[in-house]
Amino acid sequence: MTLAAEHIRATLLDLIAQRGPDKTICPSEVARALRANDWRSLMPAVREVGQALAEEGRVVVTQRGQIVDPQTARGPVRYGQPKKC
Repeated sequence: MTLAAEHIRATLLDLIAQRGPDKTICPSEVARALRANDWRSLMPAVREVGQALAEEGRVVVTQRGQIVDPQTARGPVRYGQPKKC
């Protein structure tokens, strides 16, 4: 994992922890936290890291409030904390 990917990962996990359970964040929030002026260029990397975290079970990916597979999701997604059993 590149240093940039690790920084994205840490920022994404920190933002969803700050938001709290049952709340989600937009991937653009991660990109904007890392690069306010050129955040759009980070979006593909943020989505890639989000997908990896979902595969690890560290985050859930949602659309319209429903958990979706990040590999097949098209359009806007959100990231949240997985439910604890």
